[in-house]
Amino acid sequence: MRQLILSIASVLFLSIGLSAVAQAQTLPTTTISSSSAEAPEIDPSEMSPEAITSMVARMSDDQVRAVLLDRLDAVAAGSTSGEAPQSLIDRGAALWAAFSTPLLDALRKLPVLVPSQFQAFSNFTASYGGVGGVMGLFGLVALILAVALAVEYGVRAWLIKIRNPEATQGEATLRESLTFLFKRFLREIFGLVIFYITVRIMGRTLLDPQQVTFVAPFIGYMIWMPRIAAAFSRFLMAPNRPDLRLVHISDRWASFIHRHIIGVVILGGATIFVVDFNATNGIPPVTTRIGFWIDSMVYLYIAFIAWTAREGLSEMMRGDDPDRTEFDEALARIYPYYALAVAGLTWVLVSTLIGLQQVKLLLGGAHYTTMFWLLMVPVIDTGIRGLVRHLVPPMQGEGATAEEAYMATKRSYVRIGRVVAVGAVLALITSAWNVSLLSLLQDRAGIADNLFSFAMTVIVGYVVYEGVSLYINRRLAAEMTALGMSQEDADNEMGGGGATRLSTVLPLLLVTAQGVIIVIFGLLSIGNLGIDITPLLAGAGIAGLAIGFGAQKLVTDVVSGVFFLVDDAFRVGEYVEIDGTMGAVEKISIRSMQLRHHLGPVHTIPYGEIPKLTNYSRDWVIMKLKFTVPFDTDPNKVKKIFKKIGQEMLTEELYKDDFLQPFKSQGVLDIDDVGMIIRGKFMAKPGKQFMIRKEIYNRVKSAFAENGIDFARREVRVALPEAAKELPAAEQAALTAAGAAAAQQQEQQAPAAAPKGPDG
Repeated sequence: MRQLILSIASVLFLSIGLSAVAQAQTLPTTTISSSSAEAPEIDPSEMSPEAITSMVARMSDDQVRAVLLDRLDAVAAGSTSGEAPQSLIDRGAALWAAFSTPLLDALRKLPVLVPSQFQAFSNFTASYGGVGGVMGLFGLVALILAVALAVEYGVRAWLIKIRNPEATQGEATLRESLTFLFKRFLREIFGLVIFYITVRIMGRTLLDPQQVTFVAPFIGYMIWMPRIAAAFSRFLMAPNRPDLRLVHISDRWASFIHRHIIGVVILGGATIFVVDFNATNGIPPVTTRIGFWIDSMVYLYIAFIAWTAREGLSEMMRGDDPDRTEFDEALARIYPYYALAVAGLTWVLVSTLIGLQQVKLLLGGAHYTTMFWLLMVPVIDTGIRGLVRHLVPPMQGEGATAEEAYMATKRSYVRIGRVVAVGAVLALITSAWNVSLLSLLQDRAGIADNLFSFAMTVIVGYVVYEGVSLYINRRLAAEMTALGMSQEDADNEMGGGGATRLSTVLPLLLVTAQGVIIVIFGLLSIGNLGIDITPLLAGAGIAGLAIGFGAQKLVTDVVSGVFFLVDDAFRVGEYVEIDGTMGAVEKISIRSMQLRHHLGPVHTIPYGEIPKLTNYSRDWVIMKLKFTVPFDTDPNKVKKIFKKIGQEMLTEELYKDDFLQPFKSQGVLDIDDVGMIIRGKFMAKPGKQFMIRKEIYNRVKSAFAENGIDFARREVRVALPEAAKELPAAEQAALTAAGAAAAQQQEQQAPAAAPKGPDG
């Protein structure tokens, strides 16, 4: 408000001055002194708010209106005098100029690079009293390093002695490898801390402040940081201990990558040290652009490593997991080229920022941090897959269901780990560029906040989605494998004994939960983009009413299915009959169920069209077997044989748990023109009766053979009259064949017995 009042006052004084000049041109000429002719200059900024308010109060409405119009015209002129918005081509040209300017400038200054560097060395030597002073300084540095290294290695030797961390030779488990490598890594880091403390104490004792300004960056960038990188690389690559190596890579490439990681860090530290050294000794960075050349060598060095060790890098990314997906294979193949692209793009980014005069963003090494984490993303992904492989419990049970559940569990853990890893890497990269995600979330202003909130909502929703899917799939796998049904049982003509009630409901619960999560987080994500979701909710309500009125059959199917599930009328795997259609329940959905007939066809039946359902797999099942024996067979002997078979099978591990009642004889059921029909029966658990039936058939056949009992066979007897006996043999054979054909035709024309249930 004060700025506005001051602006009005300034325009007011200007208008008063102009009006005074105009009036002076129209008034009669009078002679006045020069001192009285000059109007005193008044600065509106020096006026108090009360004085400005008093002045405005003395003005008329027309004067105030004129002042405001003049002020608005000035603001409009200032806004239109600015540069017009740049087109996409102009922006591209500006970025190209920013990228190429540092390179061209470095090429132009290349002839003065070596002389300027010698000048920096000369200034450095002169500042320390000549060559003798420099040699003395280097001697002190060597002494400090020797003492610090001796102290460090003494402490590490003492730790090794008291902790005895040597790992057992030979193949080691993941736990043993991690324990040994992590302890060794902690010893190295602790030793480096001791090294740093010793160097700091001796440096403060032996060196003056001027010498410290040279020694501290030299030891920090050229010695201490490369040794930290070596500790990390040794933990991961274990170049001298292939039996403990955490990554799947050969000895050759492990040693190669380990050495050159240290080289990259040394070269990167040299960039910062040399630029600082030259600036301290009178050679500004813009004079020679040596920092640009050394920094470019870092990216070339990384490209050299990626191209030379592309085979080893692909091998490392591929890992030794036998359950690799096509995505994992593709990632392993393209990783060396991905590393080349990251190095090249980082170099382009750095050159562009230098051309845009944004050097402050690079002083903290944000570009190196970004490049490091981008290169580590695929490595982290490989680590996640390795951890999941070793940490996920082994597969429970056997068969396709257990294997599918095991693979789904592993994939869910890997996807959750990938999302978390990407979020952590993005947070680290933004932190390196001094961008606070927390403040961005709290400020809640601009499109950046909308995009960030959208991304966070999507990530959280995806983690919740995978977490719910993982939990339900694990419960489903536990329920399915707990049944203990073998593949032979699953292949029976009437299916198995059926799943549990929970395993039947869990697939529907999974689909419903996934749909709810997608809808909720989808709406939240859209809302975070600044889009009003109220019309979407209203439209969804109207669409729900339209579906309710227009698709009443669908509503009937869904509601009927809910009540069938509540009544526990069927479960997955049970053999049911619905209005003459029989089959095992193979799949259920919100609207319908699928029955697999034992001959192969699949029947899809909506719940609303089920008038009556017969379940043949619930609780227990009785199977009755028929055996036809000759008329002269003793039924009591057959009864004893059946009873013996039933008792023997009750004592066998393979069958005893499946019986509810043993196999026994029910006596003679019927007598036909072939023989006596003797029936036996047993009660078993649903789904187990077929395996038991096959074994009973085999045992009855063997027992009948041992006791001299034959199965009755159909015979055709043709009675010839006495006169026919005098006919030739050929004619007698023809009469016999005609009689047999007539008997067979009569048998075929007899009505077939009505089927009785699924066994008929």
